[in-house]
Amino acid sequence: MTNSYRPEGYLFGTRENRDYISSKAGLERAMDEGRILEASVMLCDSRMRLHVDLYGITGIIDKSEAVYSHDSRAVKEIAIITRVGKPVCFKVMGFAVEDGREVAILSRREAQKECASFYLSDVIEGDIVEAKVTHLDNFGAFVDIGCGIVSLLSIDCISVSRISHPSDRLSVGDKIFTVIKSIDRHSGRIFVSMRELLGTWEQNAREFEVGQTVAGIVRSIEPYGVFVELSPNLAGLAELKDGSDGDIAHVGEYAAVYIKSILPDKMKVKLVLIDSYHGDIPQQRLKYYIDCNEVTHINKWRYSPPSASKIIETVF
Repeated sequence: MTNSYRPEGYLFGTRENRDYISSKAGLERAMDEGRILEASVMLCDSRMRLHVDLYGITGIIDKSEAVYSHDSRAVKEIAIITRVGKPVCFKVMGFAVEDGREVAILSRREAQKECASFYLSDVIEGDIVEAKVTHLDNFGAFVDIGCGIVSLLSIDCISVSRISHPSDRLSVGDKIFTVIKSIDRHSGRIFVSMRELLGTWEQNAREFEVGQTVAGIVRSIEPYGVFVELSPNLAGLAELKDGSDGDIAHVGEYAAVYIKSILPDKMKVKLVLIDSYHGDIPQQRLKYYIDCNEVTHINKWRYSPPSASKIIETVF
């Protein structure tokens, strides 16, 4: 489906958006057309109202119009004050005079309600959607999937390679693609996943060859070996040598590893740990093995190769 309800911040720098918000005539035109716009929040006043910069005229988003709730739950103040300094979406509802100056009356709630009614109500499991990372927690990342409406990307759905914290893979503000994992129609909550877009075992393994020495990130150390991430959806095992005390690497370190063998039927990449060091570790680059700008839905994703006895797959 064509998505005109994108995560907050996607419209902010566009010429069309600037043309609407840079004059009262543009704002009036947007109100008549029912158009969703974006602008930056300057401050949140003592009445919990958001003040929005509209290039010469101030926009006001009342506390009751700041967040749309599917089940009419009370709006938490933290959900409002964390908008300061960031672009927010809104619809122009009218104009008023306040303290002798004209202000625009805006509603973020109405923009989100429209997004929920005309876009998110139609998505199904397996749909591929744009998302923007808004917050990271131990258990996952919260992502904006349209007009500031947030979905949970749990840590186990970020990639096949296990990570200790979402910050190992993502940063706040990242623009990513996700796939709809499940929908709670009663509460309106939508849960997303990303690992299904980052390639199968075979697709990732084809990026490497036996005999290469490559860089990876140490993700876990077990009694039988060291797991080193080669890509977000592929990790290999470097076996510990006899007599090793295991203190040859530490979780989070960068590692140079020699690829000893690649075994599709066992879904294993055997490695030899050459060296490791602690420093500023760059996040592994996300490579999508699906053209997310063209493909909008997947029914099934099988990670494991056809020859493997163990099956790892997702059916939407």
